[in-house]
Amino acid sequence: MTPDVQLRPVREDDLVEFFLHQQDPEANRMAAFGPEDPTDHREFARHWARVLTNPANMVRTIEADGDVVGYVSAFPVDDQTEVSYWIDPARWGRGHATAALAALLRELPRPVHARAAKDNAASLAVLRKCGFTVVGEDSGYANGRGTEVEEWLLELPADGSDLGGH
Repeated sequence: MTPDVQLRPVREDDLVEFFLHQQDPEANRMAAFGPEDPTDHREFARHWARVLTNPANMVRTIEADGDVVGYVSAFPVDDQTEVSYWIDPARWGRGHATAALAALLRELPRPVHARAAKDNAASLAVLRKCGFTVVGEDSGYANGRGTEVEEWLLELPADGSDLGGH
């Protein structure tokens, strides 16, 4: 399935949708490394104010068929660029994350990095479809699970031009 996915700059009214998407317990469990309290709107607002005012961040709203279905972002971590995404759980399995990430990657210099909980098969599939390969592993405390979680470290190398055919 190839969804009609569009990326655009984040607008203030998108944050309402992002907050609603963040309320799903299964989404928080799968993402693992989310906010300590997904229902804390003040912390959500502070987080997004920091994200959107940092010029080093590239954040895009994902629209599919005219609806806000999530966001995709690139941001600096030390001397690397990492990517992340969040899709409305009601829209999982439709190719939105893969299409959005592939589109964002076309705007980014390589290499690009990502992380995913080792048991998050869906996110790993998205990253692999976009050309990422596992280059290491790590672990850390995951708010979404209340415990340490092992994660894969992935990279789209400097010579990587395979964006999953998108």
